[in-house]
Amino acid sequence: MGILGKAQKCALASENPVITIEKRAGDCDFSTLGAIPEPKESDKLFLSVRLPREAGLCGVKFTIAGDGGDNAYFKLYYRGDLVTDEYSAEIPVSDLPMGLSNGLYYYHFELDFGTFTLYTRSINNADFELCEEYPYQRFRLLVHERDLDTPEWFKGNIMYHIFVDRFFKGTRSVPVSKTAVINPDWENGIPQYGEYPGAFVENNMFFGGTLYGIAEKLDYLEGLGVGCIYLSPIFKAYSNHKYDTGDYMTVDEMFGGEDALRELISKAEERGIKIVLDGVFNHTGDDSLYFNRYGRYDSRGAYGNADSPFRSWYSFEEDGSYKSWWGIEVLPKLNQRNPECKNYFLGKDGVIEKYFGMGIGGIRLDVADELPDEFLDGLYGVVRGVKKDGLIIGEVWENAADKVAYGERRRYFRGGQLDSVMNYPMKNAVIELVKNGDSEFFYNVITELYSSYPKACSDVLMNILGTHDTDRILTVLAGENPDGYTNAELSVKRMTADERTKGVKMLCTAATLQYTLFGSPSVFYADEAGSEGYRDPFCRMPYPWGRENAELLGFYKKLGQIRRSERVFAKGSFEFLKASDGFVSFRRFDGDDEIVVMANCGRSDVCEKLSDKYTNLYTDSTEEAEITVSPMSAKILKKQR
Repeated sequence: MGILGKAQKCALASENPVITIEKRAGDCDFSTLGAIPEPKESDKLFLSVRLPREAGLCGVKFTIAGDGGDNAYFKLYYRGDLVTDEYSAEIPVSDLPMGLSNGLYYYHFELDFGTFTLYTRSINNADFELCEEYPYQRFRLLVHERDLDTPEWFKGNIMYHIFVDRFFKGTRSVPVSKTAVINPDWENGIPQYGEYPGAFVENNMFFGGTLYGIAEKLDYLEGLGVGCIYLSPIFKAYSNHKYDTGDYMTVDEMFGGEDALRELISKAEERGIKIVLDGVFNHTGDDSLYFNRYGRYDSRGAYGNADSPFRSWYSFEEDGSYKSWWGIEVLPKLNQRNPECKNYFLGKDGVIEKYFGMGIGGIRLDVADELPDEFLDGLYGVVRGVKKDGLIIGEVWENAADKVAYGERRRYFRGGQLDSVMNYPMKNAVIELVKNGDSEFFYNVITELYSSYPKACSDVLMNILGTHDTDRILTVLAGENPDGYTNAELSVKRMTADERTKGVKMLCTAATLQYTLFGSPSVFYADEAGSEGYRDPFCRMPYPWGRENAELLGFYKKLGQIRRSERVFAKGSFEFLKASDGFVSFRRFDGDDEIVVMANCGRSDVCEKLSDKYTNLYTDSTEEAEITVSPMSAKILKKQR
């Protein structure tokens, strides 16, 4: 297995020689990283392939194509010595497809050994293997704007994701909607659920959490090291989750209204904490100012009114049916390409200007894959115009570097669209490592991300282990498999004492990885308290105030201290050291600062030799010569100067 940041290696025949490939565009080395700033016209692409003489290499060809374009071929020339065969070339970028301008490219090398030819096939966009057939998996190269930057304040930060209705009621009273059903049992109440997954449910049951309540718990959040609060949707809506927006310009009265939001922003800012809102701009609710299916708004809504000013915001058929998100009728889909609709969000005094003008720090875009490029381009410009360091994170579930959505290649990370995305691939990799000991999968996924994204985007990835859409991470790691259980059964199903004990240990290991990988950890409210629960809505139980798991909560507080005090976690480079048999280790480094992270998810102790003295940041003790990492545990070691 290769090591990220080192020469790429792979075996060739029984002699097992080493292949080294060097790649530079101008001053930018992309031997292991697959995203570079747009080179200057005068720059050259330098390529070098080196093998031991006994491998018998006779020639090398470099093949590259712009996304969807034809291949261009370039010959590398021999410059070897007595022990090494080296083939290299300097190619003017003007000779490359599209002049290697802003865009996505795919490339590979062909190695001629006289009687046969081998091709490089990418494993994770950094490591590769040789194959006899044309490679179906080529290296990816993302070329982005030269001045691409991302908000500095989010780098090294900790995000806390709050489902507003379930966090804290607070002491301030708020109005109650006539359509709401109040569940007074904060400690043991069960959220509404459908008969089966996907079945209709009203989602109008509230437990009473408010924005005022969040403001009252800022000391608690500050104690966790939180520097950013990401709120579930707060715009006026019928449901408790509020992904069915009723009025974008109004903060829901049951959350405290606009006064509560302004108070939260102000009090959070005093502690250096920024507020990020959830932007649901792909669809509205059918019970909304714009659609008004049930006549509860004083407006000529699009439903049933051909002359409605909002009619063109939606897509209606002749029979009166309309496009909705994933066919869910209560969520009619917006047409963001419509000028009036787009201007409502992005124009002067529009939705974006209003809330960024109020002082929010950023926005998370719900289902970003369904928002057209022109909308994302415009949103980026408005955000940067109102707040230069405004954060824009997209909900994207796959690798965002070459994502294809609805038949179109997305350009999220080329500049001028998203700062970063929710890191679902990392979530899956951490779960596979901690739950199943799959260190190879973890290595490949993390390597793929770091070698695909611009570093500025990697530094602000939203590293999740759980969200409002997924089972609670504690349940995922140690709970019983939910397959075969009905929603009614899952609503009351709880982990056993042994499962919880095991789960806490596993979550401590998982959280260590979440907090120390590149990007910023995002903690779903109450994960740090040991909350459990299966699929939506059982993952959205109220925060267990006074009933937290003390061990887990104390661990998260210590992690927060470590994360916020060590600058390497903000913008430090990343390099794998080892990944095998359920054990992984990597280092984060920036100048003279270096931190090594070790996680053992295997079945036996792992002993690692240390070349220097390190401080164990969990215990503040010195480690040297050798360290033992026991099963299902992790270490964070800071190199002593």
